[in-house]
Amino acid sequence: MNDSIIVGFDAKRIVRNNTGLGSYGRTLVRDLAYQPDTLRLRLYAPDEGRDSLRSQVEGLPRVSLCYPKESSFLPFDKALWRDHGIVKDLIKDKVQVFHGLSGELPRGIRKSGIRSVVTIHDLIFLRHPEFYPWIDTKIYAWKFRRTLKEADHIIAISECTRRDVLEYGQVDPSRVSVIYQSCAPRFTTRPTPVEQEQTRLKYGLPKRFILNVGTIEQRKNILLAVKALEMLPSDVSLVIVGHQTTYTNQVLQYVSSHSLQRRVFMLHDVPDADLPALYAQAEVFVYPSVYEGFGIPIIEAVSCGLPVVGCTGSCLEEAGGPDCLYVDPSDPEALASAIRQSLRGAEGREERIQRSQTYIRRFQGEGVANQVAAIYRQLLSHHPSQL
Repeated sequence: MNDSIIVGFDAKRIVRNNTGLGSYGRTLVRDLAYQPDTLRLRLYAPDEGRDSLRSQVEGLPRVSLCYPKESSFLPFDKALWRDHGIVKDLIKDKVQVFHGLSGELPRGIRKSGIRSVVTIHDLIFLRHPEFYPWIDTKIYAWKFRRTLKEADHIIAISECTRRDVLEYGQVDPSRVSVIYQSCAPRFTTRPTPVEQEQTRLKYGLPKRFILNVGTIEQRKNILLAVKALEMLPSDVSLVIVGHQTTYTNQVLQYVSSHSLQRRVFMLHDVPDADLPALYAQAEVFVYPSVYEGFGIPIIEAVSCGLPVVGCTGSCLEEAGGPDCLYVDPSDPEALASAIRQSLRGAEGREERIQRSQTYIRRFQGEGVANQVAAIYRQLLSHHPSQL
């Protein structure tokens, strides 16, 4: 058996998406590229995307970026290529395993003989359809069921997501493995005082603040943290980093009606490179989401030395471990109490941070890459003709 394996990836979000799904893909590819293995990684994207994101994977060992063979693709044509036209390119490039990084696989991948893996991040559209437009839930559900028919193996990023896949997908449990996503290594290196000061001035950060990172949408429930802010010391502010949606207006209305304008800061379009310096200057990371598939910002925050306060009901306890604090997602008083226990100087704060940092070592990149690569090899061991 030839040891070299050609692995293709759906790289649309790697080159376009600055948030969770894009970060997952870029971090996994980076981990796999630096693994002492013979994987050859081909990233299939409909276009070059954003320079700042693409540059994070360009030039990595054994990594190449691949685009549609035709040069005059319109946006609709690009979507068709990603949906099924890509399979012809995979065959031409002799790809042996294709990995859908964001819950989707192209039509016809199973018939092509190419082994396939899909990562399912969450099934919130099925578990909590109230957070989505009706038509979106129908489209997402249709794509989910179609992908299950194409996939040889499914990676769930948490036990919580695996339970949802088994419940809603009715698949053989042996087809679903839990492999946690890893945290980008930049969050383990503390920014210099100069870098922190530059970031503070760039965004006009307050001296003391609680931090939240994530799309500002109803499911993320940041209004709970705004309500809790009223019960905290007046010199503590809340900095919210993320893409804004219509839910943002609801948050801003509350801020205005409760005279919190000087204590609530909203930042959007923040580059990845600035996040470590934001984490480094916060006192507490708060993540009051109603439901998540995993919650990588919690891992980032702990890596940066922050105590975390999250909410019960999904996977956040799984991500943060027993030494982060968790409250009901509808209880602002409990959230305020947990935050007070996590502010600088609070009893037991530093010890909880240290234990949390020990806990998240399970999410380190090398271990994740080894597990994913083992899935690729296992699939091909049953199809030696693909090698």
